[in-house]
Amino acid sequence: MAINIAPKSLDTELSELMREVSSGKEQLPEFQRGWTWDNDRIRGIIASLSQGYPMGAIMRLEYGNENVRFKYRTIEGVTVTGVTPEFLILDGQQRLTSMYRATCCKEPVETMTEKGKKIKRYYYLDIKKCLDESEDRVDAVIAVPSDRKVKTNFDRDVVLDLSTRELEFEHEMFPINIIFDSNAREDWADGYKEYHEYDKAFMEKYKQFRTQVIDTIVGYKLPVITLGKETPREAVCKVFENVNTGGVPLTVFELVTATFATYDFDLRKDWIECRDKIRGKGETLNTDVMEGVDETSFLTAITLYTTYLSDKMTTCKKKDVLALNFEDYKKNRGILLEGYKMARKFLFQQYVFRKRDLPYTTQLIPLSAICAVIGTVTFNLPSTQKILAKWFWCGIMGEMYGGANETRYATDIEDVVAEIQGKDSQNKTINAAYFSATRLLSLQTRNSAAYKGIMALVYREQCRDFMQGITMDIVKSMDESPDIHHIFPEAYCKKMGLDKTKWNSIVNKTPLLPASNRQIGGDAPSVYSGNIMKKAEIDEVELRFRIESHLVNYDYLIADDFDHYFIARAKAILKVIEAAMGKTIADKGSEQTIKEYGCSLEDNAN
Repeated sequence: MAINIAPKSLDTELSELMREVSSGKEQLPEFQRGWTWDNDRIRGIIASLSQGYPMGAIMRLEYGNENVRFKYRTIEGVTVTGVTPEFLILDGQQRLTSMYRATCCKEPVETMTEKGKKIKRYYYLDIKKCLDESEDRVDAVIAVPSDRKVKTNFDRDVVLDLSTRELEFEHEMFPINIIFDSNAREDWADGYKEYHEYDKAFMEKYKQFRTQVIDTIVGYKLPVITLGKETPREAVCKVFENVNTGGVPLTVFELVTATFATYDFDLRKDWIECRDKIRGKGETLNTDVMEGVDETSFLTAITLYTTYLSDKMTTCKKKDVLALNFEDYKKNRGILLEGYKMARKFLFQQYVFRKRDLPYTTQLIPLSAICAVIGTVTFNLPSTQKILAKWFWCGIMGEMYGGANETRYATDIEDVVAEIQGKDSQNKTINAAYFSATRLLSLQTRNSAAYKGIMALVYREQCRDFMQGITMDIVKSMDESPDIHHIFPEAYCKKMGLDKTKWNSIVNKTPLLPASNRQIGGDAPSVYSGNIMKKAEIDEVELRFRIESHLVNYDYLIADDFDHYFIARAKAILKVIEAAMGKTIADKGSEQTIKEYGCSLEDNAN
């Protein structure tokens, strides 16, 4: 259902906004990132302001909704404390902060150069340059150090000194930080005229400056869009994402962090602790396989677990994560962390040891929540492992977690838990999973989930390295770092003019250690097989055993019979996929399969 937030827009004088900022009436939600504008951008906005150029709308949220409890902070430079805001600024922080610091603060603006060096600056308007139409207005905005002296020659020579009011009058430099203080502004004008002995030329010059520049700034209005206090968190998040396209998009995690901060709870700090536990930091078997689990995924998994246990609909969409209750988070985080621990163990049992070999990080969201629901005792049952594996591999080989998956997560936890508990289950993911025999030919790179999944299944078949004869357990996988290599080498295939669609597909690839790959080189299998036996000091019986552990027909391979080898391995891979998914691949004998492979891939086909 669409959300109608009915914002109100009103042109507001900048001077009024500055007063509201100074009093704490306008503040920032805690999730807003810090002020980052550099000296050149500050000068640019002052120049635009002095010419009355539009600079975009300010968007703010009316504060006071009990269901949108964001922690808040004042804009940088504001000195008041303990004030409850009336509005929270959603868009325009950088502009408002820059204008407030430059035009309202008596202290120098703490900013930076274009290269990021920290500096302190006061800003002036050069009266003569402001009135000269040939001058670019930004050149009339003068930034000076905190001592108000511009120096050159390694600070030996002072080229502009504005350290006293008299020097400001002499150089005709108007301090921008008094622009909204009418008394200070008029005192400065009186002093300027007196310093120049009420000379008509100077008095006329100041009159023009006041009319053309000061009045433009003092009377400047900009549109302010106000979202009512009834605006839900989901809409606030969406609005912020839409208006913040020039910066780093706001995440759900940051909004929830701001909400939880009202309970004096630091979610960012807590996430660091949770992250380390999820990744197995400090455990004996420590790999990078869980490093793709980020803070938003963690909150999504907690929301999925929480709503599943509630008497409401199981769901974990963005709006549901934003509505996550603090008490539910505190109550369920520890249980979910145990779920992630079980999920990590499960991945190892499926021979997925490294982050780069994990087909879907997103699938860990329902997996961890499912494990949290069933608990350790049930998780360790052989029957549970069988159900989890079937669901896991159907999701991977069916390539079902590549897009927006929140609805699937909800059906997953309901279906899989029901199956484990012996209840009626619709098994939507399992039933919907489909793998085509022809898909093997299009799996050319490790980017797809199915590609990574098949390699994990080859590991799970206890494939042995050609040279070392070892299988890949978790320790060897991290220590030895196997990679995917061509069985019929690329150079040989190109030399023989073989079809790249076939020789570069996953059917002709397998995980091997670097030493084996070096021995293969670019030679024909009939050649490199002899090199491996000699170098590894093994006989042909052992070599056959090692090669056939990769689902390869040894006789076809060493005979350099690519066509028969290719069909035999395709059949073997499909058989392993069928076993993992617990379902038959229906198109092994289809017309399309026969067309692309040159024959049927049915078990009884030649």
